[in-house]
Amino acid sequence: MLDHVSDMEDKVAKEERIPIDETTTVSRLVVRCLENEGVKYVFGIPGEENIHFIDALTGSSIRFILVHHEQSASFMADMYGRITGKAGVCSATLGPGAINLLLGTADAHSDSVPLVAISAQVGLNRQYKETHQFVDLVSMFKPVTKWAAEIKIPSAVPEMVRKAFKVAQTERPGSCYLGIPQDLEGMSISSSLQPLLRSQVYDSAPSPSQVSRAAKVLEAAKSPIVLAGHGAARDNAQDALIRFSEHLHIPVATTFMGKGVFPDNHPSALGTVGFMRRDYVNFGFDLADVLICVGYDLQEFDPMRINPKGDKKIIHISRYPAEVDTHYPVAVGIESDLSMALENLARAVRPKGGLKAENCKIVDLLRGELEEGARDCSFPVKPQRIVSDTRLALGESDIVLVDTGAVKMWMARLYPTYRPNTCLISNGLSTMAFALPGAIAVKLACPERKVLAVAGDGGFLMLGSELATAVREHVSLVVLIWEDQSYGLIKWKMDLELGHHSSVDFHTPDFVKYAESFGAKGYRINSTEELLPTLKSALEDDAVSVITCPVDYSQNMELTEKLGLVTEAL
Repeated sequence: MLDHVSDMEDKVAKEERIPIDETTTVSRLVVRCLENEGVKYVFGIPGEENIHFIDALTGSSIRFILVHHEQSASFMADMYGRITGKAGVCSATLGPGAINLLLGTADAHSDSVPLVAISAQVGLNRQYKETHQFVDLVSMFKPVTKWAAEIKIPSAVPEMVRKAFKVAQTERPGSCYLGIPQDLEGMSISSSLQPLLRSQVYDSAPSPSQVSRAAKVLEAAKSPIVLAGHGAARDNAQDALIRFSEHLHIPVATTFMGKGVFPDNHPSALGTVGFMRRDYVNFGFDLADVLICVGYDLQEFDPMRINPKGDKKIIHISRYPAEVDTHYPVAVGIESDLSMALENLARAVRPKGGLKAENCKIVDLLRGELEEGARDCSFPVKPQRIVSDTRLALGESDIVLVDTGAVKMWMARLYPTYRPNTCLISNGLSTMAFALPGAIAVKLACPERKVLAVAGDGGFLMLGSELATAVREHVSLVVLIWEDQSYGLIKWKMDLELGHHSSVDFHTPDFVKYAESFGAKGYRINSTEELLPTLKSALEDDAVSVITCPVDYSQNMELTEKLGLVTEAL
């Protein structure tokens, strides 16, 4: 019997690649706890104060992805968490390294994405006094995380790592932070300390009384509309949402981050709401008297833009209660599994009258704009044409990450999306530069899918050095740069509100040579007809490729003027 137990211990030790002896270290225990949480990747940069942690990762089942900026590591963890639903993990040293993790950690938190950030910290033996590289990291991370703490004693490691992942991944997902003091990191401890069991999370059924109340509101509605947000994608509610819309004949719009949770080729799809002023989709909300908000978080899109008078009745369906807002007066809240709530509500309500002519007009306007752009062969390339060619180059399950800028407005508005989490946009914090590092993490998580990072030249230049990471790690992906040598969205906003612009223009390098210097492939589009075949070829290639496409952003002001005219016409 004792021999049998010994054999089992040897087997476990081999699987974890951490030798069993009477002692281990805090770092090895942390890594063992990460393995217990199912962590496959840690993104980061080593530092002097976390070398034992990095060494422990090297001897584990976890793959450490070395990056060239800690901000990139945090974006990778952010997008990994978003695409998998499991907390992405990023790591840095103390002080400046940890501070660089802050942006992606905050972005994940504002977008309700599970992420665990781990950094080194000054040893407990000198935190009480003024000392080199000491920053109160827990206080710094607290405002942008669900939980931030520092490990003070070795015996707390299993509980604190388990808590970080539990808090990050349950209820409303978000970020957590753990600091590891330098004098604890390499400390020897008893090997009897082990990871804790992972708890099971069960779906919660909707309250029958709340479903009944929501049904009464919906029965009395004359022109209801569904707004599906990022939470619907997190909850895998697409099938239930389609059935709900089809049964009750209610049109569905999505937020930028909810793109794809209701397929854009469905007859009841109204498109995406979130454009800087107003878009065609807003007119559907103007007509509505009841809003059924499914997995919608207020930071995705200001409710004032769809309920300016605060007079529409709102049915809030989410995993958690709604935020309080004058323009978001919740008539009924259903806090449960989203699919269960939609199915129960659909059974309790008689079908409505069907899509109104005005809603069909909205869809026709959007499709007409994209179809017209697809036929435009002028150069530099019109945004509508770039969106159209991008859609043609990618399959329905392939993934595009859209960086923040003018490029985001065009892609979010017009890019037809058919499945959740296939068009990834940051909209809680709307941070620039996440697309390239995020694409690396997404490709690692979904190696069977084609992955495209779309960015403006300004956003790309912020973290373009991560091309080196993609090449070194053999992560095949394509970057499409919309080049206008300007911070295009700010120029657009200035021209719109001030009538002129300043301090937004810059010069770009030769992106083909830039890509090639990292060992990637580089392409420059010299005519509109080159774009689609170049995209298709690069996406089929098992390589890292960068495509530079000059864009004609004169369309920006034309669009806002056109939407103003449409407002008057409708």
